[in-house]
Amino acid sequence: MSDFVVEAKGVTRTFMTGDVKVRALRGVDMAVERGDFVAVAGPSGSGKTTLFNLLGGLDDPTDGEVFVNGEPLAGMNPRRRSRLRLDKIGFVFQAYNLIPVLTAYENVEYPLILKKVPAAQRLKRVQELLDAVGLGGMLKRRPNQMSGGQQQRVAIARALVCDPVMVLADEPTANVDSETGEALLDLMRKLNAEKNLTFLFSTHDPMVMAAARRLIRLKDGLIDTDVRQNGEGVDASVPAGA
Repeated sequence: MSDFVVEAKGVTRTFMTGDVKVRALRGVDMAVERGDFVAVAGPSGSGKTTLFNLLGGLDDPTDGEVFVNGEPLAGMNPRRRSRLRLDKIGFVFQAYNLIPVLTAYENVEYPLILKKVPAAQRLKRVQELLDAVGLGGMLKRRPNQMSGGQQQRVAIARALVCDPVMVLADEPTANVDSETGEALLDLMRKLNAEKNLTFLFSTHDPMVMAAARRLIRLKDGLIDTDVRQNGEGVDASVPAGA
């Protein structure tokens, strides 16, 4: 098994906007170790979203390679890639992406149904996770009956339900107030510490950047800086691809 949960090697991504070629990523090399807590930051247009789509297997690079848990995504058929995402990657989206007609319980349960997990196991797993994120008393509430912070907690529980090797969190604190954002961040740090679960954030939030043990800054589709942090400042540069 690879020591890295995800790797990008010489990754580029080019889009055509009308007749204009846009180089969103221009040769990114990075690797994230198992159990790390990493923030990827940068201004709008720096390539953060494009990079996350590639690392999550939602898009393909124009050039270069992406590996998840040691497996190359190149050449993987759609069914196999979908299964890899279901088994290995948890996604937390800025807009929560909960299914509005389903309850909190049903939203978290849904990936287990896709995996054909027996009902009794689903019940135990979902209840444990909703308890863990502080929503044990809200199993039957639908998204429109919950606050933004509560919806994001449901999204975090859903991201964890299949025991992924990493969680990709796209601006997870963007749509909540600072107090709720701090509580969500504390929750994810606790999960990282207790379960050695890898978190990779795309963020503009200084609080998330400061909490990360590693901060990667993107600029114009390239890694501008990649540093280790101790929570009070920079420790050391991290070599590309390590």
